[in-house]
Amino acid sequence: MDENDELQRCINVLRVGGLIVAPSDTVYGLLCDATNSDAVKKLIEIKNRPWGKPISVFVADFSMLEDCVEVEDHKKVLSSLLPGPFTVVLPSKKKVVSLLESERGTLGVRLPKYDFVTKLVALYGKPLTATSANISGRPPHYEVKGFLDELPLGKKKLIAHVVDFGKLPHNKPSTIIDLSGSSLKLLRRGDIVPVSQVQFITETPHETKKIAHYVMEKYISHSVSLPLVVILKGEMGVGKTVFAKGIGEYLSVDNIVSPTFVIYYEYEVRKENVTKLIHADLFHIEEEEEFSHLGLENYLNKNTVLCIEWGEKSGTLFTALKKKAKVIYIEMEYESENKRILTIKELCKY
Repeated sequence: MDENDELQRCINVLRVGGLIVAPSDTVYGLLCDATNSDAVKKLIEIKNRPWGKPISVFVADFSMLEDCVEVEDHKKVLSSLLPGPFTVVLPSKKKVVSLLESERGTLGVRLPKYDFVTKLVALYGKPLTATSANISGRPPHYEVKGFLDELPLGKKKLIAHVVDFGKLPHNKPSTIIDLSGSSLKLLRRGDIVPVSQVQFITETPHETKKIAHYVMEKYISHSVSLPLVVILKGEMGVGKTVFAKGIGEYLSVDNIVSPTFVIYYEYEVRKENVTKLIHADLFHIEEEEEFSHLGLENYLNKNTVLCIEWGEKSGTLFTALKKKAKVIYIEMEYESENKRILTIKELCKY
């Protein structure tokens, strides 16, 4: 599949009010021009969606987001979360079909970390609907065939084009966050659940790993000029090694183990210009002078990721890390037996 040709086919369909089934960062979606009333009505008909139930939209960037909704005092929260697997609900500026808005005049907006969708919206120049490709009340789909098989022939004929990327990873639909009030309000729980612009809730190892994926997506650019250091702080058993395994999964390293008998392990990586992952555990470090013998500073090269458990013990090494790398500090705390709070801070910006 030539991506440019596929994007142009989609644009041609959208321009005449057609509907498209396309992949996203979460599930397959049903896309149409969010400013075209006839197209939106066809979408609602296909989904059997109750009239008056809002539908979110995809935007290409922050500029388009601000054109669609009232951002007001939420720029810091939005910039910390987006792009990502979140739908943010804010007062609508009435730039899309009113059927997509809630009764309160709010609109859900998505800025995903997914090239095909963001390229399509940018090239088209208008927001597109961001609803999942499924009949209302039924589960979302990770394969095109499953959605098409559940549609009666009459509804299937309303779909003008299908973009088939095969089977998608089983990510949950986006987390929906209402920012239209005085505080952040969770309306639907996805894989990643924020409670503020820097704090996230996790209740399962799967969710902890998804947050690790999100952190990697956010802080690794396609041209890594500096090493990325992720420092993990928290009590025994809080999930630091699970988080490290999530980083490994993102980098396609599936054999991450806790370095029990050594201080760190080195893994070769071939993803997004990252060539090396160092996973360190400083639990057994007792004296600060021991850091001079570790040699971790030798790994502070571009295209390298260092994940350090018990990083708060790093002492003088921490100073060196801050000078030579982009450092992300993650504090993991018990909220209850099964719930953790993760606080993410970027200590150095370059």
